[in-house]
Amino acid sequence: MTDRRVSMAMVASRAGVSGQTVSRVVNDSPRVDPATRTRVEQAMADLGYRPHRAARALRTGRSHTIGLVVTTLATVGNSRMLQATAEAAAERGYALTVVTAAEGVAAAFERLAEQEVDGAIVLNEASAQVSAQERPTGLRLVVVDAPSDAGLATVHSDHRGGAAAATARLLELGHATVHHLAGPADSYAANERERGWRETLAAAGIDAPEVVRGDWSADAGFAAGVALAAASAVFCANDQMALGLLRALAEAGRRVPEDVGVIGFDDVPDAANYRPPLTTIRQDFTTLAHRAVGALVADIEGADAAASHTAVIPTLLVERDSTTRH
Repeated sequence: MTDRRVSMAMVASRAGVSGQTVSRVVNDSPRVDPATRTRVEQAMADLGYRPHRAARALRTGRSHTIGLVVTTLATVGNSRMLQATAEAAAERGYALTVVTAAEGVAAAFERLAEQEVDGAIVLNEASAQVSAQERPTGLRLVVVDAPSDAGLATVHSDHRGGAAAATARLLELGHATVHHLAGPADSYAANERERGWRETLAAAGIDAPEVVRGDWSADAGFAAGVALAAASAVFCANDQMALGLLRALAEAGRRVPEDVGVIGFDDVPDAANYRPPLTTIRQDFTTLAHRAVGALVADIEGADAAASHTAVIPTLLVERDSTTRH
């Protein structure tokens, strides 16, 4: 059946409940016991009923739409977070609208306010532009990749711990030191990864080599190959830069992993098909998105105050052929 031919009365008849009970389920009222809610939701699914979003907004005072603020979707990490966030929002009955922060987050927030979103998630590089003092009045926020003491709800991967694991693994394999191909200096994630690398070297009594910095792209990784051609081990701040570095090393006649051990960060879907397959630190983008959306929706629906929410998602070292005992 199409949405136009299915009414709340038909759902109520199918579920064996009153129309008021169906209305309560549609509007997420807590005044419905779990068994009844399940029966009504099953009836809606069987009949193909979908609540009218505009009418629902009038009843609840909420648009059931959340915003996502990004600076770019060109990086693999951001595009994967977009997909995971859209899926997590849909599971909770929320639509997603995406705005760019090319002109700053203030302009992005203004556009979201005009669209009457219920709240917003600020992603990665855009997070550096947000502070507690600049938080827009009435707009609930969750920030992905920002310090936990920023005065805002934050969710981030354990960038520091992942970087420490990568660096420690290269040292365990016998490398005298580990060079670092870092991300942009204004990125929280890049800075945390650099911090984990530095701390691990310091704990081993090793002076950190000079950082080579890139912009997350494979082109930047390739360009960094000149400075890193003589390195015996490199920890790259993301897999895309590692891809470019692998090509640069190959063109310089340096074999990976025989001459150079390389570890990336993210575990993008193609990492296992790099040449050689890339050892990397896996980020759990699905869990990141679900935790961010969950915290925001809880705040929107009054179940929890997102301002006090902080979540750190563990990372995992995934070993492949780009590392071997030195």
